[in-house]
Amino acid sequence: MSLQLARAMRRKMTDAEMRLWFRLRPLRRDGLAFRRQAPVGRYILDFECRPAKLGIELDGVRHTDADAQAYDAERTAWFEMRGYQILRFWNQDVLQQTDNVVDHIIKVAASRLPSST
Repeated sequence: MSLQLARAMRRKMTDAEMRLWFRLRPLRRDGLAFRRQAPVGRYILDFECRPAKLGIELDGVRHTDADAQAYDAERTAWFEMRGYQILRFWNQDVLQQTDNVVDHIIKVAASRLPSST
């Protein structure tokens, strides 16, 4: 079920998700392979760099609600127990400060890649 849901979500990306995807996708040639709407266990990450065990979540207004924040914390804990680091960005930050967001993602992802030595 999560695979079908992920496929549907890829077809209905938000403006922030589209903008970030067009910046992350070309990084594949630099060794940072990102997937969008990536099923991982029982959850779907907005973006995942599996080699770095890095998840990226983009949050909109709905994430200001206390219930949503509790759910987000539960998800983050689940991923962290499996060795992932989760980065969260507000949609507005992605849209208005794209370069800063992408630079931060690249820095964190590169630092988490297994060394080739």
